Amino acid sequence: MSSLLLVAFVFLVAGVIAVPVAARLGLGSVLGYLIAGIVISPMLYAMHIDVIAIRHIAEFGVVMMLFLVGLELEPRRLWEMRGRLVGLGGLQVVATTGLIACVAMMFGLYWSIAVAIGLVLCLSSTAIVLQTLDEKGLMKSDGGQAGFSVLLFQDIAVILMLALIPLLANPELMDATNLVAGHVMAGPGGGEDGHGGSLSLVENISGWQQTLVTIGAVGLVVLGGYFLVRPVFRYIAMTKLREIFIAAALLIVVAIALLMTLVGLSPALGTFLAGVVLATSEFRHELESDVEPFKGLLLGLFFMTVGASIDFNLLANAFFPIIGITLGLMALKGLVLLALSYLYNIEGSSRWLFSLSLAQAGEFGFVLLSLTVASDVIPESVADRLLLIVALSMLLTPVLFIVFDKIIAPRYTSPSSTTEADDIHETAGVIVAGIGRFGSVVNRILTSSGYPTVVVDYSASHLETVRKFGIQAFYGDASRPELLHAAGIQNAQMLVVAIDGKTQISELVKYVHTAYPDVHIVARAVDRAHVHELYALGAHDIIRETFDSATRGGRSALEALGESFSDAQAKIDKFVALDRFLLREVAEAYKPGVPLSENPEYVEKVKKLMPWQEAVMQGTKDLDEMLSAAESAVSSSADESQTARNRS
Repeated sequence: MSSLLLVAFVFLVAGVIAVPVAARLGLGSVLGYLIAGIVISPMLYAMHIDVIAIRHIAEFGVVMMLFLVGLELEPRRLWEMRGRLVGLGGLQVVATTGLIACVAMMFGLYWSIAVAIGLVLCLSSTAIVLQTLDEKGLMKSDGGQAGFSVLLFQDIAVILMLALIPLLANPELMDATNLVAGHVMAGPGGGEDGHGGSLSLVENISGWQQTLVTIGAVGLVVLGGYFLVRPVFRYIAMTKLREIFIAAALLIVVAIALLMTLVGLSPALGTFLAGVVLATSEFRHELESDVEPFKGLLLGLFFMTVGASIDFNLLANAFFPIIGITLGLMALKGLVLLALSYLYNIEGSSRWLFSLSLAQAGEFGFVLLSLTVASDVIPESVADRLLLIVALSMLLTPVLFIVFDKIIAPRYTSPSSTTEADDIHETAGVIVAGIGRFGSVVNRILTSSGYPTVVVDYSASHLETVRKFGIQAFYGDASRPELLHAAGIQNAQMLVVAIDGKTQISELVKYVHTAYPDVHIVARAVDRAHVHELYALGAHDIIRETFDSATRGGRSALEALGESFSDAQAKIDKFVALDRFLLREVAEAYKPGVPLSENPEYVEKVKKLMPWQEAVMQGTKDLDEMLSAAESAVSSSADESQTARNRS
């Protein structure tokens, strides 16, 4: 018990320290876990901890992750992906396997060994890629969806690889190769399966019987998800015992993974299928929230075991060859993916996201390498080096994501990208900068009321959408003086600043107020502090982007609590008037760059005014009386502060 607690303590301390530091430095949680594993590796080996056995347990995090991915993907959406799933995924596996096999044969390896190496290295890391895509919010992008299609096909292809690899066995060749190569130090995994003895329902039956059992298992998962799991969860939900519901969710995942293992299928594939079946269930969100913490912990443990399993003695003895092969592998896979991105019309930054994110080898490579050694397909000395290459490529993957985030993505989102600004050949009294959620509504109101506008936006996707509806809009960065001049800012009556980004909004307001003081500026504010900033910079009308919708939500809440529409609306009108008064009265206490909660003078003024606001809202004071009294209170407070400063 004490040794188990010590191991748990070591892993938890490493993760808790390394991951926040890595996230703070912009490296991502995956790289943090990998580095943590590397750091604690000497300690684990000194304690004689079987890292490989721990990794096999932690691999269940991948199973849980695929279950959660399935819950997000309804059957209809999966059917829509069939083209990319089979075509893009199939081409990636076949092309990468073939190229790697050809390169291996060029270095003198026997064809069966070369093909096996190609099968092992063509796979990518489902755990690292999906975790990182989800963490960075890139899962819904075109590149993220294409990558997911390839990863899902690879998980399916693993089943065929498990059946194909034993057919490549050549015991005589293995004996000769090992005799020549000598028995080198076993790498992490030591060529052993690591799973121990396994149960199987298809081990001693014929091929057609195996097929029937496999189809039956898949059918059981699908039908069970539709007709059995839902009633069970409804029954458990009636108990109102959250811990039992969590236990049932884990039971479903474990049971499906066990069933898939017994029939020789991928547990991850089985739980993914179950997730898809349950994607339309009313328990979908509850299942996600219950399984998510276990998935996160197990994936973190898995990444740490990958880092801890790197054999640095072997790496030191063959540093340049192994590093060279690792980089060469990632370059080759990246080029294959890049070529496929052109074939399947994956454009822009998504093309590079797709190509870079899948360039590593995957966790299933550990499983396949164990099988190749046990089946006399790949010599143990070669497998040791391949294990190291797989681990190193996974370690380098977060670096590729950093390259994408810092270097590639900005080139496609920046206004100074290769897309040239449109030639603006129209002018109008109103210029609308930004045609997203905020700007599009403002523009519709103005144009439908008979006021012509010139719309400028640097988001190609926004422009493509509005142009489909017949709205004239121009591509370009509204913060560039020459583009504003081309849009007619020198003759414009009004500028509506509706672009995204607090800093960008402020800079545009500051420039226009300074260069064209006669232009009326209507600006979008991100938050309360931004209102004060824009007011100081010269904006005439400042609109908080969520304030109006929030007040309407408050009115609906009052109505739901029994108040009439007129009474609720009257209270909202009072609240809005009071809030605007508050903003004006405390504006002089605003200090640029200082958070409102850390500005003592600002906080004190707000605290003095809050009781008056509550009194008016509750009807114990009149609005006009309150405004007059509040002005006196604020003036008195200001006088007291000035007197105190004079005395000091």
